[in-house]
Amino acid sequence: MDPRWQTYTPYHSANDPCPVHTSKPFIIPVNQFITVQPRHLKQFAYREALRHGTLWPDLYSPYTGGDIK
Repeated sequence: MDPRWQTYTPYHSANDPCPVHTSKPFIIPVNQFITVQPRHLKQFAYREALRHGTLWPDLYSPYTGGDIK
């Protein structure tokens, strides 16, 4: 599993009238892992970098789509 993806479970009180919420996934931004850009990072080819939106594969975070609620 990708270490950038984490889950959390919202707090649910015994007196809360709302239904129990399940765990929700979220992604930790890449800048939390790479705070200073090291030298000699791998690079995408230029056309591939345009498709991915970044030159460096280590900074690429794919959008998988899905419902926004």
